[in-house]
Amino acid sequence: MALLQARETAMRYFRPVLADHDLTEQQWRVLRALTAVKDPLDAGELAERTLLLPPSLSRILATLDERGLLERSPDRLDQRRTLVVASAAGRRQVAEIAPESERRYSQIETAFGTERLHKLVDLLNDFSEAVATTCPD
Repeated sequence: MALLQARETAMRYFRPVLADHDLTEQQWRVLRALTAVKDPLDAGELAERTLLLPPSLSRILATLDERGLLERSPDRLDQRRTLVVASAAGRRQVAEIAPESERRYSQIETAFGTERLHKLVDLLNDFSEAVATTCPD
């Protein structure tokens, strides 16, 4: 629950950055996934990496394609399968936004880690008190 709350707080501040670049969170996830790999991905691989359902992913790919942020090409071995890769414009956009994204995700990890550490300290204190009351010197 703490991780979800930290993520939502960070995204509340990050959404305007995406909006400035006319991107949704899902479009951002697709662009990040495409720039994180060397080779083009097919729709199935991209759906697995982004956790997006195929109908949503298809709409997102169409939008990014219209904006020139990705390139599609048929697979050499299977002409029925289309491969997708971020275009140069898509890679530039990711390079512009990525530092802010990394900063936000770092904040999420820090907030989550800090809360986990506080809970662990509380548990250790509770354990210490329990041992002290049940096992006097």
